Amino acid sequence: MPKTGKVRKSTGKWYTVEIPDGTVVNCRIRGRLRLEGLKTTNPIAVGDTVILENDRDEEGKMVISDFEPRTNYIVRKSTNLSKQMQILAANVDRAYLIVTLRSPVTQLAFIDRFLVAAESFRIPVTILFNKIDLYNEKELEEIERLSKMYETIGYPCFKIKAEDPETVAFLKKEIDGKQVIISGHSGVGKSTLVNSIDPELDLRTGEISQAHLQGQHTTTFAEMHKLSSGGYIIDTPGIRAFGIVDLEKEYISHYFPEMRSLIGECKFHNCMHINEPKCAVKEAIENGSIEQSRYKTYLQLMTEDESEVHRKNIYG
Repeated sequence: MPKTGKVRKSTGKWYTVEIPDGTVVNCRIRGRLRLEGLKTTNPIAVGDTVILENDRDEEGKMVISDFEPRTNYIVRKSTNLSKQMQILAANVDRAYLIVTLRSPVTQLAFIDRFLVAAESFRIPVTILFNKIDLYNEKELEEIERLSKMYETIGYPCFKIKAEDPETVAFLKKEIDGKQVIISGHSGVGKSTLVNSIDPELDLRTGEISQAHLQGQHTTTFAEMHKLSSGGYIIDTPGIRAFGIVDLEKEYISHYFPEMRSLIGECKFHNCMHINEPKCAVKEAIENGSIEQSRYKTYLQLMTEDESEVHRKNIYG
Protein backbone atom coordinates (compact mmCIF):
# COMPACT_ATOMS: atom_id res chain seq x y z
CA MET A 1 0.00 0.00 0.00
CA PRO A 2 1.34 3.47 -0.89
CA LYS A 3 2.01 5.82 2.00
CA THR A 4 0.24 9.13 2.45
CA GLY A 5 1.59 12.33 3.95
CA LYS A 6 0.67 15.91 4.74
CA VAL A 7 2.58 18.70 2.97
CA ARG A 8 4.04 21.08 5.55
CA LYS A 9 6.23 23.25 3.32
CA SER A 10 6.89 23.84 -0.36
CA THR A 11 9.81 25.54 -2.05
CA GLY A 12 8.53 24.90 -5.55
CA LYS A 13 10.98 22.06 -6.12
CA TRP A 14 11.13 20.21 -2.81
CA TYR A 15 8.27 19.43 -0.47
CA THR A 16 8.49 18.85 3.27
CA VAL A 17 5.98 16.11 4.07
CA GLU A 18 4.83 14.71 7.41
CA ILE A 19 4.08 10.99 7.22
CA PRO A 20 1.58 9.28 9.58
CA ASP A 21 4.17 8.33 12.23
CA GLY A 22 5.06 12.03 12.64
CA THR A 23 8.35 11.86 10.77
CA VAL A 24 9.03 14.77 8.41
CA VAL A 25 10.72 13.90 5.11
CA ASN A 26 11.85 15.80 2.02
CA CYS A 27 10.10 14.75 -1.16
CA ARG A 28 9.98 15.65 -4.81
CA ILE A 29 7.17 15.21 -7.32
CA ARG A 30 6.94 13.10 -10.44
CA GLY A 31 7.36 14.98 -13.72
CA ARG A 32 3.85 13.89 -14.72
CA LEU A 33 2.37 15.96 -11.92
CA ARG A 34 4.32 19.03 -13.01
CA LEU A 35 2.97 18.67 -16.55
CA GLU A 36 -0.60 18.27 -15.35
CA GLY A 37 -0.53 21.53 -13.37
CA LEU A 38 -1.24 23.58 -16.48
CA LYS A 39 -3.34 26.29 -14.83
CA THR A 40 -1.23 26.62 -11.70
CA THR A 41 2.43 27.28 -11.09
CA ASN A 42 2.49 24.54 -8.44
CA PRO A 43 0.48 21.30 -8.63
CA ILE A 44 1.01 20.47 -4.94
CA ALA A 45 0.38 22.90 -2.06
CA VAL A 46 0.81 23.15 1.69
CA GLY A 47 -2.05 21.30 3.36
CA ASP A 48 -2.39 18.73 0.60
CA THR A 49 -2.59 15.06 1.52
CA VAL A 50 -0.22 13.40 -0.92
CA ILE A 51 0.41 9.83 -2.02
CA LEU A 52 4.01 8.66 -1.77
CA GLU A 53 5.54 5.94 -3.88
CA ASN A 54 6.93 2.88 -2.14
CA ASP A 55 10.23 3.16 -4.01
CA ARG A 56 12.61 6.07 -3.50
CA ASP A 57 14.36 7.92 -6.32
CA GLU A 58 18.02 7.59 -7.29
CA GLU A 59 19.00 10.08 -4.57
CA GLY A 60 17.10 8.17 -1.91
CA LYS A 61 14.32 10.78 -1.68
CA MET A 62 10.66 9.89 -1.34
CA VAL A 63 8.51 10.69 -4.37
CA ILE A 64 5.03 12.23 -4.51
CA SER A 65 2.99 10.51 -7.21
CA ASP A 66 -0.43 12.09 -6.63
CA PHE A 67 -2.62 13.94 -4.11
CA GLU A 68 -6.02 13.25 -2.61
CA PRO A 69 -9.08 15.36 -3.57
CA ARG A 70 -9.14 18.76 -1.83
CA THR A 71 -12.02 20.11 0.24
CA ASN A 72 -10.93 23.61 -0.81
CA TYR A 73 -7.85 25.57 -1.77
CA ILE A 74 -6.60 29.15 -1.82
CA VAL A 75 -5.07 30.68 -4.93
CA ARG A 76 -3.57 33.98 -5.97
CA LYS A 77 -2.34 35.17 -9.33
CA SER A 78 1.16 34.13 -10.19
CA THR A 79 3.68 36.87 -9.47
CA ASN A 80 4.66 37.11 -13.14
CA LEU A 81 1.18 38.55 -13.85
CA SER A 82 0.38 35.71 -16.22
CA LYS A 83 -2.99 34.01 -16.27
CA GLN A 84 -1.62 31.19 -14.16
CA MET A 85 -2.45 30.81 -10.49
CA GLN A 86 -0.35 29.88 -7.49
CA ILE A 87 -2.05 27.57 -4.98
CA LEU A 88 -1.14 28.90 -1.54
CA ALA A 89 -2.81 26.29 0.67
CA ALA A 90 -5.25 23.40 0.51
CA ASN A 91 -7.79 21.78 2.84
CA VAL A 92 -8.22 24.79 5.12
CA ASP A 93 -10.80 24.23 7.88
CA ARG A 94 -10.97 27.82 9.17
CA ALA A 95 -9.32 31.21 8.83
CA TYR A 96 -8.64 33.48 11.80
CA LEU A 97 -8.38 37.14 10.84
CA ILE A 98 -6.55 39.34 13.35
CA VAL A 99 -7.85 42.92 13.42
CA THR A 100 -6.36 45.93 15.24
CA LEU A 101 -7.80 49.43 15.51
CA ARG A 102 -4.34 51.00 15.72
CA SER A 103 -0.68 50.02 15.48
CA PRO A 104 -1.59 49.19 12.71
CA VAL A 105 -5.08 50.25 11.64
CA THR A 106 -7.12 47.54 9.95
CA GLN A 107 -9.49 49.16 7.49
CA LEU A 108 -13.03 47.81 7.15
CA ALA A 109 -12.49 47.37 3.41
CA PHE A 110 -9.60 45.00 4.15
CA ILE A 111 -11.77 42.94 6.53
CA ASP A 112 -14.58 42.73 3.98
CA ARG A 113 -12.25 41.79 1.12
CA PHE A 114 -10.74 39.03 3.24
CA LEU A 115 -14.20 37.73 4.09
CA VAL A 116 -15.22 37.76 0.42
CA ALA A 117 -12.06 35.82 -0.42
CA ALA A 118 -12.75 33.24 2.28
CA GLU A 119 -16.37 32.87 1.14
CA SER A 120 -15.21 32.25 -2.41
CA PHE A 121 -12.93 29.47 -1.16
CA ARG A 122 -15.63 28.07 1.16
CA ILE A 123 -13.55 28.76 4.28
CA PRO A 124 -15.31 29.89 7.50
CA VAL A 125 -13.74 32.88 9.29
CA THR A 126 -13.37 33.94 12.92
CA ILE A 127 -12.39 37.56 13.60
CA LEU A 128 -9.94 38.19 16.46
CA PHE A 129 -9.75 41.78 17.75
CA ASN A 130 -6.22 41.99 19.16
CA LYS A 131 -4.42 44.45 21.47
CA ILE A 132 -7.60 44.81 23.49
CA ASP A 133 -5.59 46.22 26.42
CA LEU A 134 -4.43 49.27 24.43
CA TYR A 135 -7.77 50.79 23.44
CA ASN A 136 -9.64 53.71 24.95
CA GLU A 137 -13.34 53.71 25.71
CA LYS A 138 -14.34 54.97 22.27
CA GLU A 139 -12.27 52.30 20.53
CA LEU A 140 -13.73 49.58 22.74
CA GLU A 141 -17.20 50.77 21.78
CA GLU A 142 -16.19 50.54 18.11
CA ILE A 143 -15.04 46.94 18.63
CA GLU A 144 -18.40 46.13 20.20
CA ARG A 145 -20.17 47.66 17.20
CA LEU A 146 -18.03 45.79 14.69
CA SER A 147 -18.40 42.52 16.60
CA LYS A 148 -22.16 42.82 16.52
CA MET A 149 -22.12 43.70 12.81
CA TYR A 150 -20.00 40.73 11.78
CA GLU A 151 -21.54 38.22 14.17
CA THR A 152 -24.98 39.10 12.78
CA ILE A 153 -23.90 37.91 9.34
CA GLY A 154 -22.24 34.75 10.63
CA TYR A 155 -18.65 35.56 11.63
CA PRO A 156 -17.71 34.77 15.27
CA CYS A 157 -15.72 37.58 16.95
CA PHE A 158 -13.41 37.47 19.98
CA LYS A 159 -11.37 40.07 21.88
CA ILE A 160 -7.83 38.94 22.65
CA LYS A 161 -4.43 40.05 23.90
CA ALA A 162 -2.11 37.93 21.74
CA GLU A 163 0.76 37.79 24.24
CA ASP A 164 -1.57 36.62 27.05
CA PRO A 165 -1.99 32.82 26.79
CA GLU A 166 -5.16 32.96 28.91
CA THR A 167 -7.09 35.12 26.42
CA VAL A 168 -6.18 32.82 23.51
CA ALA A 169 -6.43 29.45 25.30
CA PHE A 170 -9.79 28.74 23.62
CA LEU A 171 -8.01 28.58 20.26
CA LYS A 172 -6.09 25.44 21.26
CA LYS A 173 -9.34 23.51 21.52
CA GLU A 174 -10.76 25.04 18.35
CA ILE A 175 -7.67 24.29 16.26
CA ASP A 176 -7.02 20.76 17.57
CA GLY A 177 -7.47 18.32 14.70
CA LYS A 178 -7.81 21.07 12.10
CA GLN A 179 -5.73 22.97 9.52
CA VAL A 180 -6.24 26.71 9.93
CA ILE A 181 -4.83 30.01 8.70
CA ILE A 182 -4.09 32.98 10.94
CA SER A 183 -4.00 36.16 8.87
CA GLY A 184 -3.93 39.93 9.06
CA HIS A 185 -1.76 42.94 8.35
CA SER A 186 1.91 42.96 9.30
CA GLY A 187 2.20 44.04 12.93
CA VAL A 188 -1.22 42.89 14.15
CA GLY A 189 0.35 40.08 16.19
CA LYS A 190 0.15 36.92 14.07
CA SER A 191 3.45 35.43 15.22
CA THR A 192 2.87 36.58 18.79
CA LEU A 193 -0.48 34.81 18.80
CA VAL A 194 0.98 31.57 17.42
CA ASN A 195 3.76 31.68 20.04
CA SER A 196 1.14 32.11 22.79
CA ILE A 197 -0.80 29.13 21.52
CA ASP A 198 2.36 27.02 21.26
CA PRO A 199 5.56 28.51 22.79
CA GLU A 200 7.58 25.56 21.44
CA LEU A 201 7.25 26.94 17.90
CA ASP A 202 9.05 30.16 18.88
CA LEU A 203 8.24 31.98 15.64
CA ARG A 204 10.25 35.13 15.09
CA THR A 205 7.91 38.08 15.46
CA GLY A 206 8.19 40.61 12.68
CA GLU A 207 9.72 38.14 10.24
CA ILE A 208 6.76 38.10 7.88
CA SER A 209 6.18 41.85 8.09
CA GLN A 210 9.79 42.54 7.17
CA ALA A 211 9.46 40.27 4.16
CA HIS A 212 6.46 42.26 2.98
CA LEU A 213 8.15 45.59 3.55
CA GLN A 214 11.00 44.45 1.36
CA GLY A 215 8.64 43.21 -1.34
CA GLN A 216 9.77 39.61 -0.89
CA HIS A 217 6.27 38.16 -1.01
CA THR A 218 6.95 37.29 -4.66
CA THR A 219 9.28 34.44 -3.64
CA THR A 220 7.65 33.39 -0.37
CA PHE A 221 5.85 30.07 -0.05
CA ALA A 222 3.31 29.01 2.52
CA GLU A 223 4.39 26.94 5.51
CA MET A 224 2.34 24.87 7.93
CA HIS A 225 3.32 24.65 11.61
CA LYS A 226 2.29 21.70 13.76
CA LEU A 227 0.96 22.63 17.21
CA SER A 228 1.94 20.54 20.22
CA SER A 229 -1.67 20.89 21.46
CA GLY A 230 -2.98 19.46 18.18
CA GLY A 231 -3.75 20.87 14.76
CA TYR A 232 -1.83 22.94 12.24
CA ILE A 233 -1.46 26.67 11.50
CA ILE A 234 -0.66 27.80 7.96
CA ASP A 235 1.32 30.95 7.18
CA THR A 236 0.51 32.27 3.70
CA PRO A 237 2.03 35.16 1.75
CA GLY A 238 0.01 37.72 -0.18
CA ILE A 239 -2.95 37.34 2.14
CA ARG A 240 -4.43 40.73 1.33
CA ALA A 241 -5.10 40.25 -2.35
CA PHE A 242 -5.27 36.54 -2.93
CA GLY A 243 -9.02 36.08 -3.02
CA ILE A 244 -10.08 39.03 -5.10
CA VAL A 245 -8.57 37.84 -8.36
CA ASP A 246 -10.73 36.16 -10.96
CA LEU A 247 -14.09 36.59 -9.23
CA GLU A 248 -16.77 37.14 -11.84
CA LYS A 249 -18.63 40.38 -11.17
CA GLU A 250 -22.10 38.83 -11.40
CA TYR A 251 -21.30 36.45 -8.54
CA ILE A 252 -19.58 38.80 -6.08
CA SER A 253 -22.82 39.44 -4.17
CA HIS A 254 -22.99 35.69 -3.46
CA TYR A 255 -19.93 36.09 -1.23
CA PHE A 256 -21.67 38.62 1.01
CA PRO A 257 -23.92 36.43 3.24
CA GLU A 258 -26.38 39.25 3.97
CA MET A 259 -26.80 39.89 0.23
CA ARG A 260 -26.87 36.24 -0.73
CA SER A 261 -29.97 35.67 1.38
CA LEU A 262 -31.85 38.39 -0.53
CA ILE A 263 -30.81 37.65 -4.12
CA GLY A 264 -34.03 35.78 -4.95
CA GLU A 265 -36.14 38.74 -3.83
CA CYS A 266 -34.85 41.23 -6.42
CA LYS A 267 -37.16 42.03 -9.36
CA PHE A 268 -34.55 40.96 -11.91
CA HIS A 269 -32.86 37.59 -11.64
CA ASN A 270 -29.58 39.11 -12.92
CA CYS A 271 -29.74 42.16 -10.64
CA MET A 272 -26.30 43.62 -9.90
CA HIS A 273 -27.62 45.63 -6.90
CA ILE A 274 -26.36 48.96 -8.19
CA ASN A 275 -28.92 50.92 -10.25
CA GLU A 276 -31.70 48.38 -10.84
CA PRO A 277 -35.28 49.10 -9.68
CA LYS A 278 -36.94 47.06 -6.94
CA CYS A 279 -33.62 45.68 -5.69
CA ALA A 280 -33.99 43.84 -2.38
CA VAL A 281 -30.34 44.49 -1.49
CA LYS A 282 -30.62 48.26 -1.96
CA GLU A 283 -33.84 48.27 0.07
CA ALA A 284 -32.01 46.45 2.86
CA ILE A 285 -29.28 49.09 2.79
CA GLU A 286 -31.86 51.86 3.05
CA ASN A 287 -33.59 50.24 6.04
CA GLY A 288 -30.26 49.55 7.76
CA SER A 289 -30.29 45.75 7.67
CA ILE A 290 -27.20 45.79 5.45
CA GLU A 291 -24.31 47.98 6.61
CA GLN A 292 -23.20 50.88 4.42
CA SER A 293 -19.53 49.95 4.88
CA ARG A 294 -20.16 46.45 3.54
CA TYR A 295 -22.04 47.77 0.52
CA LYS A 296 -19.25 50.28 -0.15
CA THR A 297 -16.76 47.40 -0.38
CA TYR A 298 -19.14 45.57 -2.70
CA LEU A 299 -19.29 48.58 -5.04
CA GLN A 300 -15.49 48.85 -5.04
CA LEU A 301 -15.16 45.20 -6.02
CA MET A 302 -17.75 45.65 -8.76
CA THR A 303 -16.09 48.68 -10.34
CA GLU A 304 -12.34 48.31 -9.85
CA ASP A 305 -9.90 47.19 -12.51
CA GLU A 306 -8.60 43.85 -11.28
CA SER A 307 -5.34 44.06 -13.24
CA GLU A 308 -4.52 47.43 -11.69
CA VAL A 309 -5.26 46.20 -8.19
CA HIS A 310 -2.99 43.21 -8.66
CA ARG A 311 -0.08 45.38 -9.82
CA LYS A 312 -0.15 47.47 -6.67
CA ASN A 313 1.81 46.38 -3.63
CA ILE A 314 -1.25 45.74 -1.46
CA TYR A 315 -0.23 42.56 0.29
CA GLY A 316 -0.84 42.69 4.04
